[in-house]
Amino acid sequence: MVAAQIASLTNGERTTQKPPVTEDKPAATPSFMPSPKAAAIAVMAMLAFGVVIGSATSQLAQSAGLASIVLELAPQPAAPTSKPVETTASAPEPEPVETATASVEPAPVEEVLPEEPAPEEPAPEPKEKDPFFEEEESGLPGVKHVFLIVLGENDYEESFGASSAAPYLSVELPAEGELIPNYYAVTKGALANQIALISGQGPTLETAANCPNYADVVPATVSASAEQVEGAGCVYPAATQTLPAQLLAAKMKWRAYLEDSGNGVVAGQPPTCRHPALGTPDLSQAPVPGDAYVTWRNPFVYFHSLIDAPECAEADVGLDRLAADLAKKVSKQTPALSYIVPNACHKGGELPCEPGQLAGPVAAEEFLKTVVPEIQASPAFKEGGLIAITSSQAQQAGERLDSSACCATPVYPNLPPEPESVPAAGGIKPAGGGGKVGLLLISPFVEAGGVNETGIYNHFSLLLTIEELFGLEKLGYAAEPALLPFDETVFNAGTEGESTVAKRPHGFGRLGWVSRAGSAAR
Repeated sequence: MVAAQIASLTNGERTTQKPPVTEDKPAATPSFMPSPKAAAIAVMAMLAFGVVIGSATSQLAQSAGLASIVLELAPQPAAPTSKPVETTASAPEPEPVETATASVEPAPVEEVLPEEPAPEEPAPEPKEKDPFFEEEESGLPGVKHVFLIVLGENDYEESFGASSAAPYLSVELPAEGELIPNYYAVTKGALANQIALISGQGPTLETAANCPNYADVVPATVSASAEQVEGAGCVYPAATQTLPAQLLAAKMKWRAYLEDSGNGVVAGQPPTCRHPALGTPDLSQAPVPGDAYVTWRNPFVYFHSLIDAPECAEADVGLDRLAADLAKKVSKQTPALSYIVPNACHKGGELPCEPGQLAGPVAAEEFLKTVVPEIQASPAFKEGGLIAITSSQAQQAGERLDSSACCATPVYPNLPPEPESVPAAGGIKPAGGGGKVGLLLISPFVEAGGVNETGIYNHFSLLLTIEELFGLEKLGYAAEPALLPFDETVFNAGTEGESTVAKRPHGFGRLGWVSRAGSAAR
């Protein structure tokens, strides 16, 4: 240390034996040592120089002491402060000289923090509802299985009216379900109405006559309105959409159960997906002894998308398969759509199956007494089932002729236009349809013993409702804006005190003003 060296020099000067000095001569100073005054000046100069150098250097140089002066060319991390140097009184430590130095700080490094979850946005406050137009949650009940039973050519009074000769159909079953009197067929022809039920397609001249010749629809151009296939013929092209094809695309099952379908094996016809060869006359237009199956009661075999697919043989089957499907303990193994058709002797049509046999709905009594209880006892019905019973059309000849229509019946492109008629009260037209046939619904989602007279519906309405129940797009005329599906006035049974159907908007609906009761001003 410099301070220690100065102290040793001064102490050494004090203790050195000096030769005696006479008064005449001053004592001689050694030539190798500076005088005390020169030494002190030199030391102070060194200290001053060290302070200046130390002030210009880094913090490490200031803390290093006077014995080692380090000049750093680049900034280094700060070293710990060294212990202060003890000095003697003869060499006091000089006060530090402050000098302004430009400190160069390194560029800031952006600190990367772990991502934090975004704060949840607060739930929006409920909007005040307009009492005039109350937009409520829309929806339908949890129907998982639809059992559609289509009888023959019977009007509402024959099937369900007070004068009906069929007490099981007109009295006993309505006590277990809900009756909809204002329900109409959509055109003339039993086959044409059943095709409408499963595809939304309007009639051709041939389907209105039950297709005596089994031939393709040609030229089969598709109109922009409701995607209708235009032309003449019976079998629709493969591109024509159907309800069964929709169900298959949605991973749901369908099956048609047709009484006596397998009875044509003797005549060389297949037991399932039974239909004539294309371009040939239909030999199953009327029942024969031992085989009461008629082709025009099976609408599924009039679509190439179904008869050309391997699924047709598994899905279009005889009525004997119904009991086995209903007995399955796992309800989802039962088809979502079961289309059930009695044979020509049990359909309850306007003509008897054989001379001397019963005709009309009374002919369907025994069939219904067997099938309906089987459905009601099944796990599939108990877990979201809906039975729908209707007729394909009303009688189109004789004293009971009824060609009335409802629900903004469209002008079918393949038929001659109907004469202009003024709709009666409630939107009913005297012509252009298939007559008033009625509909009976039996389900846990409807009130037993009810009669719904507020709504007016037709076969397209039923197709639309089935598509909404299963979350499918609307086909053909089922997509008409003027058409109303079934709503909470139909599905009106509560579960544990709560409605099974969320309410629809009240206000101006598809056909005009929709009241809280569900009726519409047309």
